[in-house]
Amino acid sequence: MKTIKGPAIFLAQFVDKKAPFNSLDGMCKWAADLGYKGIQIPTWESFLIDLEKAAESQDYCDELKGKISSYGLEITELSTHLQGQLVAVHPAYDIMFDNFAPDVVKNNPKARTEWAVQTVKNAAIASKRLGLNVHATFSGALLWHTWHPWPQRPPGLVEMGFEELAKRWLPILNVFDENGVDVCYEVHPGEDIHDGDTFERFLSATGNHKRVNILYDPSHFVLQQLDYIEYIDHYHEFIKAFHVKDSEFNPTGKKGAFGGYNNWGDRAGRYRSLGDGQIDFKTIFSKLTQYGCDVWAVMEWECCIKSPEQGAREGAPFIKSHIIEATEKAFDDFAGADIDKEKLKKILGF
Repeated sequence: MKTIKGPAIFLAQFVDKKAPFNSLDGMCKWAADLGYKGIQIPTWESFLIDLEKAAESQDYCDELKGKISSYGLEITELSTHLQGQLVAVHPAYDIMFDNFAPDVVKNNPKARTEWAVQTVKNAAIASKRLGLNVHATFSGALLWHTWHPWPQRPPGLVEMGFEELAKRWLPILNVFDENGVDVCYEVHPGEDIHDGDTFERFLSATGNHKRVNILYDPSHFVLQQLDYIEYIDHYHEFIKAFHVKDSEFNPTGKKGAFGGYNNWGDRAGRYRSLGDGQIDFKTIFSKLTQYGCDVWAVMEWECCIKSPEQGAREGAPFIKSHIIEATEKAFDDFAGADIDKEKLKKILGF
């Protein structure tokens, strides 16, 4: 068993033009003052990290790490969720996903994909320079528009889709392997990797690449009505990153899992701040600890009701109260005794 690290916080949803959320120093001091011990850094925010520079310069990485450490914080992971999304984009989503790309590659899907691939590769090198061995990202999606099989999917379509997804990711995965860093795909609606079956499809398509792993976030499973506890039993060996985010699912006679195209606050399934939703975090923390998952507990805020400031204030003590100090003793050790093989034979009757 292993004690989960934390509490930590994903900075992405807190970035703002106002202080303290517009500078690395400001966000580090804010997070540390709230009791967080780690930060997950969104690499698309250039004021938090210059990813290209981090891939080129050890001095830059040492200075960045030192600055963060001066606030009593550690980097838990770098995140390329937005750039990873752009590794695989179906044309139906080109216009909307162009918002994630720099102007120089907008309206040019081929150039956008090439930029995304190189950027995620840079994150592998930067992670190593920063002393990190896990990375958080999205897989992107070529098949998401076909997830509900109507019209009927032609035979071979899904297999071809995952073959292409793997083809795009394998060169990236190999760079991560060269740098000793695991890629943790957040299992998430909107991605081709969105549940257990799709994770297994991707893993198989990559030839069971050893760097293919999971960022576990139970909030996305509640919205899918997937058993998020049993998921840990199936995939604990792959869970190497952990987002602590709450959610709830309250279907009515008018809406269910599909959501009726409503905004988040009006959907049956919606994200909530920690403790305000339906997720059984006590069991989750117990399972992850029992299986020895070496993860940071990273709070992600996406609540449709509570402010990010309140969510962040409440998040650190919530996570801290759920972290289990893994025992190194059995409760009945006091009754044990040193026994040699001959005594064992007598106990067994031979």
